[in-house]
Amino acid sequence: MAFFTFLLGSYTSIISVVNPFSAMPVFLALTQSDTDEQRKSQITRASLYMVLILTIFFVAGTYIMNFFGISLAGIRIAGGLLIMQASFSMLNPKRGGKKLSDEDVDEAIDKEDISFSPLAMPLLSGPGSIAVVLGLSSSANDFTDYLGIFIAILLTAATAYLILRVSPWGVKLLGKTGLTAMTRMMGFISLCIGVQFIITGIQSLIH
Repeated sequence: MAFFTFLLGSYTSIISVVNPFSAMPVFLALTQSDTDEQRKSQITRASLYMVLILTIFFVAGTYIMNFFGISLAGIRIAGGLLIMQASFSMLNPKRGGKKLSDEDVDEAIDKEDISFSPLAMPLLSGPGSIAVVLGLSSSANDFTDYLGIFIAILLTAATAYLILRVSPWGVKLLGKTGLTAMTRMMGFISLCIGVQFIITGIQSLIH
């Protein structure tokens, strides 16, 4: 029971920061001239790249912290601040809360393959989701915790794949208002996660 609770918490933490709903309009804009099969291929590769990127930081998180002499409290506080910054952007999408600038979008339109950049990084596995994975890895105590986090990464990638696959219909169904509402809801959850990371980090410093 504890394993599934940890797995659910890890999945919720990662998926809320990844927020694949916010990637739907950008993905459609960048693949407007592609066929359905080409879009499917782009999404498949992007999902695999996403798993690879997050798993690398998940596995190497401890080594990265040791190499730079970063404490667990430090990574949690820094990760919390980074997640909070991303969350405020998600809560205010009309005030420039974008993972890609207009210049990035213009450059990506001319690319034949957008699966790694900008789709996998930074749209699906950007600094915020990497910070969450590092924070989760720092709180893992045994093999089952690590397994739970890895499964959560796989579930997040699968969810992102499904959401982007139905993006042509999803955008029409939800509309701009619905997508904004979903982004704000994810932003609020992400904000709570960021605050909790900071609280845990400060408690570690005090103890």
